[in-house]
Amino acid sequence: MTQKKNGFLRFVFSLLPGAGEMYMGFMKMGISLMGAFFGIVALATWLDIGPLMFVAAILWFYSFFHVHNLASMPDEEFYALEDEYLFHFSNGDVHQGADFVKTYRKAIGVTLIVVGVILSWKSLMRPLENWIPEDFYWILRNLNYYLPQLIIGIVVIVLGVHMISGKKKQLDSQDEKQVETTQPDSQQDGKEQ
Repeated sequence: MTQKKNGFLRFVFSLLPGAGEMYMGFMKMGISLMGAFFGIVALATWLDIGPLMFVAAILWFYSFFHVHNLASMPDEEFYALEDEYLFHFSNGDVHQGADFVKTYRKAIGVTLIVVGVILSWKSLMRPLENWIPEDFYWILRNLNYYLPQLIIGIVVIVLGVHMISGKKKQLDSQDEKQVETTQPDSQQDGKEQ
């Protein structure tokens, strides 16, 4: 049950992303915010990508102010507010998650392969330390440190190029549709004259 509850405890819980929402009874909102926040922190730490922590900071501020905005709502609006996940996978449509997976199947597959390769590589590095020459191990260790950043950088570039080319194709198809819809009108005008 959602309640505005104690102001001091609400403030304390709002310091942890998602906890304030859960304290007020919005479990789905809270869990999704907390999962996203700690997932980003874990990913940034694991892959050693410091700038990703800015996304975590933005998510922290969003969660903090979201709790206080919820608490300042009029009672009618507050109690009418539905508890939903941040990513909206639970609004009654069972197939929505499956549609998401179908739409982004290639991206999810590539991400899983990259994560699997990185995990396998990191787990093999420690046993290799005693078996290979020190200079070669130093090269492998540096590769181990910079490889995840390099892979993520390449993935970001590929996604950017894909988004730009996808938008260009979409604009080109819209232009073709506009040309097709305007041609019959001009042909009819010629027949009337």
